[in-house]
Amino acid sequence: MELSKSQDQLLFTLKTRGPQSVKILAKQLDMTTMGVRQHLAELLQRGLVDQTEQERQKRGRPVHLWRLTQRGHQRFPDTHAQVALELITVLRDTVGESQLNALIDRRSETVERDYRAALEAAGDSLQARIEALSALRSAEGYMAEVRLLPDAWLLIENHCPICAAARSCQQFCRSELQLFRRLLAPAARVERTDHLLSGARRCAYRIEPSQSS
Repeated sequence: MELSKSQDQLLFTLKTRGPQSVKILAKQLDMTTMGVRQHLAELLQRGLVDQTEQERQKRGRPVHLWRLTQRGHQRFPDTHAQVALELITVLRDTVGESQLNALIDRRSETVERDYRAALEAAGDSLQARIEALSALRSAEGYMAEVRLLPDAWLLIENHCPICAAARSCQQFCRSELQLFRRLLAPAARVERTDHLLSGARRCAYRIEPSQSS
């Protein structure tokens, strides 16, 4: 399905920022509200977006928010989803659940070695290391970003390129959290605050400096 550059930008913004109003989309993309409405109308016809319930404001009229549909989310692919599911099924049937989980953990150890080298190259600053981790995740298709909080950082993954595999075997998610904790210990504590498989639109991790750092 061919889309214009502006329409692709709209979809990307809704993917990374969640439901948005026409006014906010126009401001973020430097477009007129009329132009945004026209693009959204076409995307609506194609089944890529829809409107949420009206959001009540303290003043003025209720605001309609636009969001991606399931079909819209599928514009951001789950890498080799079918192959991954087939491999997971074969391994589970062949070696059992515990051995499957052990294999995923071994994969995580390999990833950790590569990640750790990149984080060490980023320097001693915790923020620099978090930003390096975000860059590594983005390079793998997670559409990651870092947001600064008053007393912590939020590492956000706006997309999961292995979502189908993670739904089939949640050891991938457990392994990911453990990986982040090992990489940033002892300088920081890491907690998952948003989980795609629990109904959130993304995965997010709160990274808080440890008191001893």
